[in-house]
Amino acid sequence: MPHAPDFHSGVSPVLLHELPARAAACWPSHTALTVEGMHLSYANLQSQVERFTAGLLALGLERGARVVVYLEKRVETVVAGFAAPAAGGVLVPVNPLLKSAQVVHILQDAQAQVLVTSAARLAALAPVLESCPGLQHVVLCDRLVQATADALPVRMAWHAWPDVLDSHSAALPAQLDTDVAVIFYTSGSTGQPKGVVLSHRNLVAGATSVASYLNNRADDTLLAVLPLSFDAGFSQLTTAFLVGARVVLLNYLLPRDVLHAMVRERVTGLTAVPPLYMQLAALDWPAGAAQHLRYWANTGGRMPRATLQRLRALAPSALPYLMYGLTEAFRSTYLPPEEVDRRPDSIGRAIPNAEVRVLREDGTECAVDEPGELVHRGPLVALGYWRRPEETAHRFKPWPPALLTAGGDWRAPERAVYSGDTVRRDADGFLYFVGRRDEMIKTSGYRVSPTEVEEVLYASGLVAEALVHAVPDEALGSAICAALLASPAASGQADADSAALLAHCRDHLPAFMLPKILNWVSQPLPRSPNGKLDRQRWINEYGSIRHIPQ
Repeated sequence: MPHAPDFHSGVSPVLLHELPARAAACWPSHTALTVEGMHLSYANLQSQVERFTAGLLALGLERGARVVVYLEKRVETVVAGFAAPAAGGVLVPVNPLLKSAQVVHILQDAQAQVLVTSAARLAALAPVLESCPGLQHVVLCDRLVQATADALPVRMAWHAWPDVLDSHSAALPAQLDTDVAVIFYTSGSTGQPKGVVLSHRNLVAGATSVASYLNNRADDTLLAVLPLSFDAGFSQLTTAFLVGARVVLLNYLLPRDVLHAMVRERVTGLTAVPPLYMQLAALDWPAGAAQHLRYWANTGGRMPRATLQRLRALAPSALPYLMYGLTEAFRSTYLPPEEVDRRPDSIGRAIPNAEVRVLREDGTECAVDEPGELVHRGPLVALGYWRRPEETAHRFKPWPPALLTAGGDWRAPERAVYSGDTVRRDADGFLYFVGRRDEMIKTSGYRVSPTEVEEVLYASGLVAEALVHAVPDEALGSAICAALLASPAASGQADADSAALLAHCRDHLPAFMLPKILNWVSQPLPRSPNGKLDRQRWINEYGSIRHIPQ
């Protein structure tokens, strides 16, 4: 068994699961997690992580096997999230808003061996788990209903959470910081979500970088409002655990719940996406909401200037951090608070321990204010896409030799991530977002595949042709718009067909993927020379029009 580092000496963590282990050694009595009024110390958290790690090994978890965690924010979500890599497995966190078909896709694509979930979520999944032949074990955080148990495939074993915790300790496998630790699933441009593969090194380096510029410390209280299946949501755990801070897990229903939590828990750090900040900015804040707030950070899209100004008025002593990132590199840039007044539209400069350049297609660097692709190198660059070598080769490419340091051409080519985002750089080196090169829609902080939405629209039977695209929206960043040609099964009444189609979509898509605008057309949608529906032509002709003439 490998010798564990002596974290009492202050040695830095190298592996993902060493973050809570080191915190337990350095700050055992500090509160690590608060959820629904319950407080869990670092010592207690680490004890549960170690016990669940032993339980996974007792189940026969293979080295590198994927452990899917499909839960809302709760203690078990965090424990499983760090125990899976500790046992030599790979964590696959799943957004709790996803529907059964999307979760099954992730289970199949990840070839998951273990699923950690709740009885209610399993009840919805059970009828389709037969299509996940690699799934051997289901760990339930609450009581299993017999009807659900009867619906599970015979080959699949289920286990109660307390029983897995009661397993005896076992020798941990040897691991390196370059080993795979987590797969974050994010929507792909051509259909179903794809997995972004991150190493222990990616995640620990990311935590170190972000905590350094946010100046996170042991007396911080971070409010976790983002899903832990997001890289930015999971980062609330890693940055806090790195410095011994407290994380408040919040599954909120209304924006006002966030404000009440800020008052109740004396929150010092908040990270969220623009739509939530816009909702918060529209409210009157209760006394004390901003009293302890040291900073707030924006991710997942551009912050509208009016919202930025309103938040600064509501929390005048809090430092604003405007950030840009992509799952493939976790975080790339941030705008220092002292620059916000001078450059409110900028996405800033590279975060610590990363290099970001603006490049032309030939790999040479763009001139000042010349648009080009944002390219990121450094230890935060992911390992690639799970089981997608062609897409990996397209996005993760060698750092241009011309940008290497003098004499640097002796070494093997270093891989960088080519973001697909067009940016420009001003004379002072600050970056500004221009647009996306692919067809992904960024809405409410989520990346949405237009193809995935189209597939659900077709499945309704009401649609003969569909093209999904984005239109600018102040509240959402982008709103999802669908141009639709009705099928013979439709009634021909736009209002009735729209209501039926949206009802179908609500059953098969999470709320953030629902089309906000439905445009029924009377003529076939445009096609490219090869016969495919021509999305780009439609966007060029009608992309800014919300209601298209018949």
